[in-house]
Amino acid sequence: MIMLAVAFLLSMILCLLFGVPYIDFLKKKMIGQYVKDCAPEAHAKKQGTPTTGGVFIILAIIIASIIALFLAQRFSKEAIIILITLIFYTFAGFQDDYLKIKGRANDGLSARGKLLRQIAIALLPTIYVMMTYSQGTTFSVLSYVFDLKWFYPVFAVFVITGASNAYNLTDGLDGLAASTGMFPFAALSLIALFSGHPEVALISASVAGALFGFLKYNKPKAQVFMGDTGSLAIGGLLGTLAVVSKSEFLLIFLGGLFVIETLSVIIQVISFKTTGKRVFKMSPIHHHFELCGWSEKKIVVVFAIMSALLSFLALVLFYLTARGVL
Repeated sequence: MIMLAVAFLLSMILCLLFGVPYIDFLKKKMIGQYVKDCAPEAHAKKQGTPTTGGVFIILAIIIASIIALFLAQRFSKEAIIILITLIFYTFAGFQDDYLKIKGRANDGLSARGKLLRQIAIALLPTIYVMMTYSQGTTFSVLSYVFDLKWFYPVFAVFVITGASNAYNLTDGLDGLAASTGMFPFAALSLIALFSGHPEVALISASVAGALFGFLKYNKPKAQVFMGDTGSLAIGGLLGTLAVVSKSEFLLIFLGGLFVIETLSVIIQVISFKTTGKRVFKMSPIHHHFELCGWSEKKIVVVFAIMSALLSFLALVLFYLTARGVL
């Protein structure tokens, strides 16, 4: 537990320290966000806000994780695979951001190009789990264990890629992704610790700390956005940590808010294509509430509370399962 606190605090401090010079650099180079024409009118004022803040978030996570892992004598192959996966996802997200900045529009990688990169990267931790764990192809639902066998790699890649995209969709308001992301990672760090995955626990704690520190720069009115550099990578990391710690089922609750955001998009698209009508005023659903008159700050606070409650529910389910109640 002490090392989790060390990882959290170190990552938070590093993120706070890296933020100032990096944001100054972005401002000098005039590297800013380009807002979609279809975005709510209130978002026009966000045009030009520095982006790619994910660079210093990920840097803080990696450095804090490595230090914490070495101090705890847990710098293993598992940790290396997780961190390499994070780096690859960061590069994919940065490429997307770079193309948006270069093209002076909010169009980066094509949907297919982005998805193919996410799938390819997700194969790394998936193959590692299948080759290393004695029950690598199993999927646990509370106390019930199912062997997915040949279907497991498809399932694991779907989990990791889905988490990456879901978190990316959630990153649409100042402070939303960071405030809703730190609770799942904090909860996952405890779940991983008590389920025998200390490497996952330390890295999860580092992510929670970095996201907490990033809020200083990203809370309304945001000084910087994490961009796809941060959201694709952090979402992919959440899925990766869940797969490596065999917590795929609990990810439904840990990332419950991100699931809701994704479902709102799916429902909107299906409804519009089949009936010509929209269920929500705009999707993802945080934009719906924005157009309903909710302030950006209110949406962020309410969604963060929801994320905290869902993460707590995941902890309760894990505890009851470990005790043999479920």
